[in-house]
Amino acid sequence: MLASHSKSNSAQWQWESAIAGAVAGFATVAVMQPLDVVRTRFQVNDGRVFNLPTYKNTPHAIFTIARSEGLRGLYAGFYPAVLGSTVSWGLYFFFYDRAKQRHSKSKEEKLSPGLHLASAAEAGALVCLCTNPIWLVKTRLQLQTPLHQTQPYFGLYDALRTIIREEGWSALYKGIVPGLFLVSHGAIQFTAYEELRKVIVDFKSKDSKTNSQFDDKLLKSVDFAVLGASSKIAAILLTYPFQVIRARLQQRPNSEGIPRYMDSWHVLKETLRFEGVKGFYKGITPNLLKNVPAASITFIVYENVLKLLKMTRRKE
Repeated sequence: MLASHSKSNSAQWQWESAIAGAVAGFATVAVMQPLDVVRTRFQVNDGRVFNLPTYKNTPHAIFTIARSEGLRGLYAGFYPAVLGSTVSWGLYFFFYDRAKQRHSKSKEEKLSPGLHLASAAEAGALVCLCTNPIWLVKTRLQLQTPLHQTQPYFGLYDALRTIIREEGWSALYKGIVPGLFLVSHGAIQFTAYEELRKVIVDFKSKDSKTNSQFDDKLLKSVDFAVLGASSKIAAILLTYPFQVIRARLQQRPNSEGIPRYMDSWHVLKETLRFEGVKGFYKGITPNLLKNVPAASITFIVYENVLKLLKMTRRKE
């Protein structure tokens, strides 16, 4: 009976993590989408194509897109972005929590950094396989400008249908290789988050009578914001080149059906040849502006929604 009750609580905890993650993901996209559009356009602009606008910097890009394409341009790819982020965060927290529980011998035991890393990597790989088609569509919708020669997609469903018809099912998984390498991004971010969280909890518990096991009482929203931002910066700096490679692979083929890049190795060679190492960091400014505050928002929402769900469960 006790084992059955424990199993039920474990499953409930996993679903609470998934709900909190999904809400956090939606809030993040709603606020940061214009910067995501700017980042994507910078990432794919290698200076050798003429169907993409040229921007001087992030403010110039936002102003130019707003003036020439309106709010629709700044929020291009919004629906797949919302869907992808909500599904990704929900699945990520769900898979991550399940992996941590599997690696932990008891509920009170603290996992080592290595097990946190393994849990985050496992969750990231599963999420990547589930969501790559959504991110492909988002990227292509964000790159649609008045300069494009091909017939534009009219939304998420039209894009999916057109891609399958013109390029086949396998096209939905373009960029999956750098996407899987980007699993390290989530692994680095979550490992850094968990380890920094432990440090802050231990530090605060020394100056408080509260047991460190009840860290939801020790940490406030400002702590979650700092933790989210710090862990995100570390992950971005180490993994950003994979984002550039993925974005370039996911571009729509030209009107003759010829892709700009054939595979990840082709992107790597061409980028190094014509742009050097700095080519792999194109768009990093809007990326930092988008993702560092976004990480803070995400973890503030996630931790507070999780706290609310736990309080509701305790009352029941």
